[in-house]
Amino acid sequence: MTTVHLTLKSSNSKTGPIPVSTTSANTCPDKCPLKSKGCYAKSGPLALHWAKVTAGDRGESWKAFLQAITHLPAGTFWRHNQAGDLPGNNNRIDGLMLSELVKANSGKRGFTYTHKPIHEKGNLPAIRKANRSGFTINLSGNSLAHADQLMKTGLPVVTLLPARDTSVKNQKSPAGNLVVTCPATRIGGMSCDKCRLCSKADRGFIIGFPAHGTAVRTVDELIANTPKNQFTK
Repeated sequence: MTTVHLTLKSSNSKTGPIPVSTTSANTCPDKCPLKSKGCYAKSGPLALHWAKVTAGDRGESWKAFLQAITHLPAGTFWRHNQAGDLPGNNNRIDGLMLSELVKANSGKRGFTYTHKPIHEKGNLPAIRKANRSGFTINLSGNSLAHADQLMKTGLPVVTLLPARDTSVKNQKSPAGNLVVTCPATRIGGMSCDKCRLCSKADRGFIIGFPAHGTAVRTVDELIANTPKNQFTK
């Protein structure tokens, strides 16, 4: 069962005071290399909150969550899943549930990220349809080379970067794609609410997130060891 909690005004300085959702951990794919170790959502206050949502002690049903999104004011900028992934157990996206979310988001400006494998049957078409319909879903890469492969889909892409890249504004990927380091990680006072780059589905460049938190070393090792030809298979 999928449980979702909606915070109408986030207190996280990185996102800014926008609505933010948290989805139960059953949605996270085994294909995500951070699932067992390295996920930023598995430490600190967010980990405690996520555990309660996953256990069903906090949050609401998918239907109730959709109603809450439907009733957000027109033009609301919001982030889906500060923890958790797209609807559907494990690696698979539930196309019907995602379509329901896209419909509820109509007139709003929702965005999110996914580690669901794009070669799982039905996943890529569902993600394409959502992006075309105004709900931005970023494909999550595990290295610059991996992000280059994901860019071939024509969809918006983000990727992990080594922790040392925090001060780097722009760089080029191995395939020559522009990589912009998340402004909120390098500019004081910047937030998702002010930046909004991740919500632009047609931006044409990769956004990089330097490793941070308690698992910096783990994430840095993951980046270094990601095969160049990995394509989220």
